[in-house]
Amino acid sequence: MSRPSSALAVTNHDRLMEAQVAAGGFLAAYSGNTLLAYRQDLMSFFDWCRRCGVDVFDVRRSHLELFARSLESDRYARATTARRLSTLSSFYRYCTEEEFIAVNPAANVRRPKLRHESTMQGLDRSELGAFLVQAGLSNERDHALACLLALNGLRVSEALGCDITDLGLERGHHTVKVTRKGGKEIVAPLAPRTARTVYLAVGERQTGPIFAMDDAQRMDRHQAARIVARLARRAGIDKRISPHSLRHSFITAALDAGVPLRDVQEAASHADPRTTMRYDRARRSLDRHATYIVATFVAGASR
Repeated sequence: MSRPSSALAVTNHDRLMEAQVAAGGFLAAYSGNTLLAYRQDLMSFFDWCRRCGVDVFDVRRSHLELFARSLESDRYARATTARRLSTLSSFYRYCTEEEFIAVNPAANVRRPKLRHESTMQGLDRSELGAFLVQAGLSNERDHALACLLALNGLRVSEALGCDITDLGLERGHHTVKVTRKGGKEIVAPLAPRTARTVYLAVGERQTGPIFAMDDAQRMDRHQAARIVARLARRAGIDKRISPHSLRHSFITAALDAGVPLRDVQEAASHADPRTTMRYDRARRSLDRHATYIVATFVAGASR
């Protein structure tokens, strides 16, 4: 005997509620930008399941492969597709641990191969200098933001999350306490130029965010992105530059200046040294190519 449609509707509703409970439990372990990214990934996948008529708890590996192909057909970057599949693998692992399902369908899903080199557009030494000159000609707040992003390599969320009470002095160094990804707190030194601009931006204020707008509200990442883009245009830079481009520029500038890879990794707060090496490979592929050494070597022999 077939199940009554009303009973089927109740069952489907219960399954949907159960999936939402599982998603909520999974997301509860994260915060900040990681939470926002994982939530967006799950919303994208849940919406795909709804459109395809697939129950979230009935998903098989083949469904996840089809989801990945749909992202590719919609021209999402490989890194985005890989991240969403990684999120789903973690989500379904959580679901198996909490006994919502018996088997993780994402355990062996093939993920897109990613380039080992960073493709982010950064600024070279002269461009970075021109950018900071324009920042200095702007107001104190813009200058301080530019310095923390370009000279300290902070993520935009880290810089904007800093409060005035996070500033300090330690063993003769001006410092700022930064909350890194995952909630880890570190104390970062400020170069004299950066410290000076930060304190000018703070002015007479004693509390609140370092980067506040005219209405005293904390600056958000979109406002910061507009500031960076404006300063880049004024510097005559025709690349598409974002706050993260300045972090990229900090890392490559540090490597070009001869800072050891391990120290750059620590300054950038990269948990995996391979992440820092992606920037190193990108610059070595041209700047350190053997052609320059061979050409000089052969030219010396042909005189």
